[in-house]
Amino acid sequence: MKKILFLIIFSIYSFLTVAQELNINVQVKAPRVVNADPRVFVTLEKEINEFLNYTKWTDDDFEDHEKIEGNLNITITEDPSATSFTADFFIQSIRPVYNSNYKSPVINMVDNGVSFTYQESQPIENNTNIYVDQLSSMLTYYAYMILGYDYDSFSSLGGDRYFALAQDVVNAIPSDNRSASRGWQAAGNRFNKYWRVENVMNPKVRPMRQAIHEYYISAMDQMTIDLDKSKAIIVSALNTIQGVNSVYPNSVAMQMFVDSKRDEIIEIFKGSSKGQQKKVYDIMVKLDPAQASEYNVLR
Repeated sequence: MKKILFLIIFSIYSFLTVAQELNINVQVKAPRVVNADPRVFVTLEKEINEFLNYTKWTDDDFEDHEKIEGNLNITITEDPSATSFTADFFIQSIRPVYNSNYKSPVINMVDNGVSFTYQESQPIENNTNIYVDQLSSMLTYYAYMILGYDYDSFSSLGGDRYFALAQDVVNAIPSDNRSASRGWQAAGNRFNKYWRVENVMNPKVRPMRQAIHEYYISAMDQMTIDLDKSKAIIVSALNTIQGVNSVYPNSVAMQMFVDSKRDEIIEIFKGSSKGQQKKVYDIMVKLDPAQASEYNVLR
């Protein structure tokens, strides 16, 4: 009997350690709470952590060291009532670079002024096709976006399935509910959840996604083997991305790319030859004009 019980416990433990895909550090801060009990945010943080990190999001099994790392920082900015909140969300995911201790930022996504309701013991549900509540939809959407970008980095267009699931979440938001649909519709801010997934699924952006895959697999993962070749591949990938920017200027997908890669690209090329630095500078100031001064180190 003890042996059977041990095997059951071991099987459950093994499932928990290899099955789930995400390892997201969740932090909820509420510096200016007026109406809500501050203890509710401790529970909220715990519930979000368990939802993201203990939900089975894919059909693949992940070893513990393969889990996708990241951060979700939620800052409560308003609490109109004890159960209704407005918050700023910051979502980040990172990817290990092979043969090194370096972890490369994949997405840095900001979602400001998000309204949702929550009360203790309220379940957070993963349902892509049926709207349950704002918080469940947001977290499910973020999870699939993280997965899509991560899978893209390992295989060309490998994130299609997960971007499509994120789009299903968007399509399930009730358009006749003004409060629920805010931030999810085409008519809203161009950096909202609708446009983020629309852009990455847009056929015009596919060459950019393929170039980002090359950036990781053929360049970042090979840097410790052949640094000069890896840098040349990154320059080629940036040229492709610039081509996409010419066809589809000012896209949200492009802004997400430069927001996550700006510091990394500067660090990679600041010790390169002047000729290579100039090539990268000329490309990046076109892709990221609002932050052009950041690239002056490459001039």
